[in-house]
Amino acid sequence: MTKAAFYEGNKTFTVESVSISPPKEDEVQIRVAYCGICGTDVHVYHGHMDARVGTHRVIGHEMSGVIHAVGDDVKGVTLGDRVVVRPLNHCCDCSTCQRGLKHICENLKFLGLDTDGAFQEYWSVPAHTIHHLPDEVSLAHAAIVEPLAVACHDINRARVVTGEDVLVIGGGPIGMLIAMVAREIGAKVTICEIDEKRIAYAQGLGFNARHAKDGDLVEQLHSDTDGRGFNAIFDTSGVQAGVDLFTQVSASQARICMVAIHTSKPTIDLFKFFWQELELLGARVYEDTDFEYAIRLLREGKVNPDDVIIDKHSLDDIQSAFIPPKDLSMKTLIAVNSELN
Repeated sequence: MTKAAFYEGNKTFTVESVSISPPKEDEVQIRVAYCGICGTDVHVYHGHMDARVGTHRVIGHEMSGVIHAVGDDVKGVTLGDRVVVRPLNHCCDCSTCQRGLKHICENLKFLGLDTDGAFQEYWSVPAHTIHHLPDEVSLAHAAIVEPLAVACHDINRARVVTGEDVLVIGGGPIGMLIAMVAREIGAKVTICEIDEKRIAYAQGLGFNARHAKDGDLVEQLHSDTDGRGFNAIFDTSGVQAGVDLFTQVSASQARICMVAIHTSKPTIDLFKFFWQELELLGARVYEDTDFEYAIRLLREGKVNPDDVIIDKHSLDDIQSAFIPPKDLSMKTLIAVNSELN
């Protein structure tokens, strides 16, 4: 028997003993070490995704672990391999997959939402979803590979290069990781955030940070770029104010990347897109190469996971882990099997 945490609806988890089933022929079974709490998991917790997720579902996808069992048809995987999971299961048959865009498959299944996820001690997944970890990256640190891959995909979509001015609207975990990747490339990064604790935290990490409620915010941001405007802007806020801001501070031919999911249709100043030849880009999850890029950044020490991981809870304590801390809300890990490293 093993333990799994089930989302039961109404902000409730139950931790139960379950039997371990062997992996299917094309699957691997992972002994989960750590699993981070994603913003999507928080939406599930608050009941916003019950129609999709249902109840009595194991969620969680920002994970790391060790191969425990291998399906009969799986090659190139050995017991004890340290891995992370890219939690996307595509169909391979739709027109989008046929174009090579499997991460936005028309029939995409997201592991940990559409199927059971990693808030359990043993997790079986399709073998094609795993990425091997180098020895230099601990399993605790590897739990941020998935959100870091989101940031890498966003940066790639916006084509950020050395020397550019980059604005990140929203200083939560994804916004902070985008800022870190952009800085590693050599961009000049400004973060715009409403929470004073996150502003102070960003400044402590060496970023220029502006308060979103300042009356002269637009003037401050123009000053940050000597009046040029920002070459690449990332909206991780998901609110109308963020949309209003990005057309006010963009450079000509700026790339604006929509990272956040807006719960209502925002109003956008399309005239600015015509007048300044702006680009509006969608960015959804990640591709294989983004995962490998994220792993390389950790292996080379270009991104420090401890700058975003601020809290850890046991699997038995998962209920309290979803209550935001009073000081700084950033990235919380569930230590599922913390003795693994």
